[in-house]
Amino acid sequence: MCANFKPIKKNHADQLNLFEPTFEYKMDIFPSDDCPLILLNQNELKWRKAKFGMLPPYAKEIAFKYATYNARTETVQQKRSFKHAWLNNQFALIPVEAIYEPKYINGKAHWYGIFRQDGQPFTLAAIYEETLIDEQKVRSMSLLTINADHHPFMKQFHKPNDEKRSIIVIPDDLRNDWLKCSHTEAKDFFLDMPSNEFTSMPKAEMKNYD
Repeated sequence: MCANFKPIKKNHADQLNLFEPTFEYKMDIFPSDDCPLILLNQNELKWRKAKFGMLPPYAKEIAFKYATYNARTETVQQKRSFKHAWLNNQFALIPVEAIYEPKYINGKAHWYGIFRQDGQPFTLAAIYEETLIDEQKVRSMSLLTINADHHPFMKQFHKPNDEKRSIIVIPDDLRNDWLKCSHTEAKDFFLDMPSNEFTSMPKAEMKNYD
């Protein structure tokens, strides 16, 4: 699961070979917040703004009544909120500096930032939707997740007896392929996070890391 992340800094866009986004967004993203998203348009990576949390095609208002910010890869094609985006190959990338997950220490949740050891931004696999609400197009997204019960790094997060879940990091050289793939090919991109490339620290200390 991932309900909180730090999006890419605008001045880090060049590290993805992109110009800076022209729209504003917060640097601490929670469900329903606007965040930067990357789509493929005419074989070029393009910035778009999207709400964190899927608003399906049948939504009548901008209201997040259900937890649609993550989509399990095992069930994404069956779930009513997600299947339209999935079956129509509406794949996106969410560029981030870090994600935040809880680590339970002595029975209490402590939030940790997870980020690349080299300090580079990284991209997460997502699906997106474009929903017409009050005659206005609203773009929204959900992060895809995979099981991490046996992942050497990600299994340390979340409640001790809960299933462990992980976001999907799309490597630099597979970004275009992910954005162009079909839902029948998507499972080829469900890669475990390369644990030797990532580290973590308490969220409260992340400001010192900046």
